[in-house]
Amino acid sequence: MERRHVLVYVENINGRLNTSSFELLTKAREVADAFSGRVYSVLLSAGDDPFREAREVIARGSDVAIVYRVERELLPNYLLHAEALTSAIRRTRPALVLVSATPWGRSLAPRVAARLGVGLTADCLDVYVDESGEIVQVRPAFTGNIIAHIKTSSSPVMATIRPGVFSPPKPDYSRSGEVILADEPLTPPEGLEVVGLSRERSVRLSEASVIVAVGRGLRRREDVALFEELAKILGGEVAVSKPLVDSGWFEKERQVGFSGNIVRPRVYLAFGISGAPQHIAGMRDSEFVISVNIDPSAPMARHSDIFVVGDMYEIAQKLVNRLKAFKSYESRN
Repeated sequence: MERRHVLVYVENINGRLNTSSFELLTKAREVADAFSGRVYSVLLSAGDDPFREAREVIARGSDVAIVYRVERELLPNYLLHAEALTSAIRRTRPALVLVSATPWGRSLAPRVAARLGVGLTADCLDVYVDESGEIVQVRPAFTGNIIAHIKTSSSPVMATIRPGVFSPPKPDYSRSGEVILADEPLTPPEGLEVVGLSRERSVRLSEASVIVAVGRGLRRREDVALFEELAKILGGEVAVSKPLVDSGWFEKERQVGFSGNIVRPRVYLAFGISGAPQHIAGMRDSEFVISVNIDPSAPMARHSDIFVVGDMYEIAQKLVNRLKAFKSYESRN
């Protein structure tokens, strides 16, 4: 099989490397090894020590880290990131380019694909090399009713990957790799000025350690306030099943399932969720699952560490009351 390489874009907008980019290195290493190739990473750095950020990606499986230096105030300029990624692709000629499907990555990847005149498969759940040595991209299609396996005729193959699909590799700081400080100057295009940054409001379920998920057991949209209160006490996020998004009650960014978010929190609390395969696919890697459902035969029971048969409202309210009482006692002692 021909030796081919994989390039990963490592997201660095505010001076912190996005953990979802580390997840891509898991799959990049797998695909590169199938081709006996190398894993390249590309990132922008505004720090005093770009080698520190390069070491982080090398420790997680990258063979070569290509670092572009920019001024800190220019770090949020997405056009500079597009320029750097395009330059790195032309420099390394990879077979596969991976970008995390974060809000930033979803804006960046199509711009780079258009510059290169290649295709882009968005929101993938997997990428693999088949028996014939071709790269196959896997993503939901037809509103999540089917899973499509896609081969792209253009080169390189470009794909965005949903955060949370792959586990990030454990860092091994004894790994050695090559660091390239790119000498191509990155300059912002004339007529564009970044005047400020607003706080990101999008929900990042893939990064939540505790998730309180509600399903069709929710009787009214406003009833979610009880479960939001529980999530706040636990320091978590509220998520929903697909039917609540289809009903128009919630945005898709809160949906868990293979047509929504893939999550792996430490604790997943499911209220009124029966456990359709589409939903299970999105949370099966949760460390500990507690489910509440009025139906003792709900499929969710087979995927839970603790399964409680009862009214979701009553049990959620009891949890809120107990946790509030416990926190009040803690604060007094």
